[in-house]
Amino acid sequence: MIVGQEGALEQILVALFSGGHVLLEGVPGIAKTLLVKTLAVLMASDFKRVQFTPDLMPSDILGTHVFDARTTEFHLKKGPIFANFVLADEVNRTPPKTQSALLEAMEERQVTIEGEKMLLPVPFMVFATQNPLEYEGTFPLPEAQLDRFMLKIVMGYPQANEEEEVLRRYHAGFDPHHLENLGLIGVADALVLTKVREEIQKVIMKDVLFHYLVELVSASRKNVHLLVGASPRGAINLLLCAKTLAALRGRDYVIPDDIKEMAFPVLRHRIILRPESEIEGLKPDDVIRSVLEAVEVPR
Repeated sequence: MIVGQEGALEQILVALFSGGHVLLEGVPGIAKTLLVKTLAVLMASDFKRVQFTPDLMPSDILGTHVFDARTTEFHLKKGPIFANFVLADEVNRTPPKTQSALLEAMEERQVTIEGEKMLLPVPFMVFATQNPLEYEGTFPLPEAQLDRFMLKIVMGYPQANEEEEVLRRYHAGFDPHHLENLGLIGVADALVLTKVREEIQKVIMKDVLFHYLVELVSASRKNVHLLVGASPRGAINLLLCAKTLAALRGRDYVIPDDIKEMAFPVLRHRIILRPESEIEGLKPDDVIRSVLEAVEVPR
């Protein structure tokens, strides 16, 4: 279904098996939506897409009570948040008030509608796509919401040979709007996902790697280019993702390279650069790279 983007695909599987949410960033038209729709089909799960716009209200996401004239009673009309896989498309095109409607759902796996708490289905995973901030009509996501995303995955343009393969598939009749006609079937479900996560829990993490991980996040908090370094939640997510990456690659133990590789998608949205460093042209990934180079890797 997806040509190329192997790095992004692996990171999305890491988030799925680690129980986290994903922020996808990239220009329009690089198959972000198709990727999530395909994953939902393969997981035999419900999928809902919400197009975020400047006039979107929180009730459009969560749902609301509607009056039924026949029964003279109110009943709940659930919003698209009540799905296993929720795609918040162009989440930074809506103001912060509506963006924050996702907060409770993402962190607590529940929503509150007119004072009534309701649990969300299992599994529950939010994929939010955002256009780069220099695009017109975008709002930066609040730091509190950014921290709820386990990973921020940056998807770039495909390589020339990959784009040529995409064109050949469309020429041969590929239609992403009708996945049911492409032979896709569910290969896992909530039960399988639970078992996978139980196995990942058994992955071994040596004491020296706990120390290394803490040194990395501590170094980010002292970095001269950063106003805000990695949060404790960032450290926890880096641990969980390193264990999952090790399992995906066929190991029952974590090595330093697992932590170093996952540091970029786990931390890039959690650190805040100083304005003068941004003016110099530094990016979050540049700072993370310098932090990784500054901390000694355990033997």
